[in-house]
Amino acid sequence: MAATNLSSFSSSLSKPTSLPLNSPQTHVSLPSKTLQKPSFFSHKASFSHTHKTSLTVSSKNPISEFFTTNNTNPDDHSVSFDDDDKPREECGVVGIYGDPEASRLCYLALHALQHRGQEGAGIVTVQNDVLQSVTGVGLVSEVFSESKLDQLPGDLSIGHVRYSTAGASMLKNVQPFVAGYRFGSVGVAHNGNLVNYRSLRAKLEDNGSIFNTSSDTEVVLHLIAISKDRPFVMRIVDACQQVEGAYSMVFLTKDKLVAVRDPFGFRPLVMGRRSNGAVVFASETCALDLIEATYEREVFPGEVVVVDKTGIQSLCLMPHPQPKQCIFEHIYFALPNSVIFGRSVYESRRRFGEILATESPVDCDVVIAVPDSGVVAALGYAAKAGVPFQQGLIRSHYVGRTFIEPSQKIRDFGVKLKLSPVRAVLEGKRVVVVDDSIVRGTTSSKIVRLIKEAGAKEVHMRIASPPIIGSCYYGVDTPSSEELISNRMSTEEIREFIGSDSLAFLPFDSLQKLLAEDAPNYCYACFSGKYPVEPRELKVKRVGDFVDDGINGSLESIDGGWVQAKPKSELEVSTA
Repeated sequence: MAATNLSSFSSSLSKPTSLPLNSPQTHVSLPSKTLQKPSFFSHKASFSHTHKTSLTVSSKNPISEFFTTNNTNPDDHSVSFDDDDKPREECGVVGIYGDPEASRLCYLALHALQHRGQEGAGIVTVQNDVLQSVTGVGLVSEVFSESKLDQLPGDLSIGHVRYSTAGASMLKNVQPFVAGYRFGSVGVAHNGNLVNYRSLRAKLEDNGSIFNTSSDTEVVLHLIAISKDRPFVMRIVDACQQVEGAYSMVFLTKDKLVAVRDPFGFRPLVMGRRSNGAVVFASETCALDLIEATYEREVFPGEVVVVDKTGIQSLCLMPHPQPKQCIFEHIYFALPNSVIFGRSVYESRRRFGEILATESPVDCDVVIAVPDSGVVAALGYAAKAGVPFQQGLIRSHYVGRTFIEPSQKIRDFGVKLKLSPVRAVLEGKRVVVVDDSIVRGTTSSKIVRLIKEAGAKEVHMRIASPPIIGSCYYGVDTPSSEELISNRMSTEEIREFIGSDSLAFLPFDSLQKLLAEDAPNYCYACFSGKYPVEPRELKVKRVGDFVDDGINGSLESIDGGWVQAKPKSELEVSTA
């Protein structure tokens, strides 16, 4: 991470941008040389992604050479839905300043962000200069009740939802975290992942720090506590100078709300305002919509926004390179009604479908989607192709995390619990099936089989993203590179594996042409294997495992899951 020029911060702090909280339209002036405008898509779109044909674990991702195989599949009668062949966004954050019902609004905003994490939720508020916290395992509606929210008075709050694989020691790792240090208390909620977490933690422990969790977020609190900088916001700057990777964070003190976004802007963070002047930060604009807050702008990459009784101050966190915003927010993670990185997610996905129809046409009778994430791209495909879109798969929204399978095995049991084919739509038809991505290919093969068993004459898969060949290290839960089917098979080999009559991905160059002049502002590591921030410690994602994000156990339990990083002199940070 680039070194911080502290002299620029001194000048910024001596003349902060201060704005009244009750102003309906706030425009924060930022240092023009370091902070860039939020990026926007353009409506242009074409690229052929090459594949190696070896069926062995011959990696297209340069980092996967470190990975080892450890495939275990216990034979039991329970079906887990953690493994549904999709990447997982691990967190959503909310921050509210200046509303007497801050905790209740935070609760509602977390509801709107529930798709970003379903395993744990928490809210921290301030009353009489004391930070009060309620956290729990489960959905937002399961963690919070009327009585719980009554325990969280005050006009400042931060909240967090997170996804993780299940584990025994979940509760202590549910955010927001609250810590006391010699100058008071601070709460933090974090979306992202720190790639140098282990080395920072080891250094802190060598100096006597005691950790209560196995989450990388706790490192940030320790760095703030030991910082010698003044005032508090400069402690945050000092801490962020030492961490590397992805972070969109909201901090809470007895009188301040602080929002921070990493210099690359990997994960989204937006700012809005309610009619009473309350300032709101959230991971997505859909959270603003629910609580009737007006979207104002993004928190810029490398920016610190401080909200207190004097107004809003905007500071440059540190000099930063080209933004590298996560393209998968537009492909899969965000809700279609959100605006992410300055562009409607719905419009992006619709255009992805149109590009597929233009560049990978096929004679068909009906277009269907794999719900829910493939619906908008399927609508775009159908409109461009002039073929009717119909609901050929019905998704059950009432399936829990696991389900007990009868002793007599039912083929494709997990998929059948979630998706039901509509025979009247599919029987005797040439069907185009649009999905957002293929990760392992296991679910796709089951869906193809399900549709053919319902009587479809032909099944043509169209994927509204390029092939995924690399694991993510910036806050997304993805399998090992060995498990990523596009990392070891060609498109034709994948087609044979899933059993479809044809298969086409969104071409990588078409995606970049659609983004036009903003194409360099996005991270494509999952498609290219080129990482904007090279992991200093590479966590091995073994076959059958998802990344341990700090919820499933002690640090000792994952000691074997790390490899030695390359020497700094050998690291080549990609600009691609």
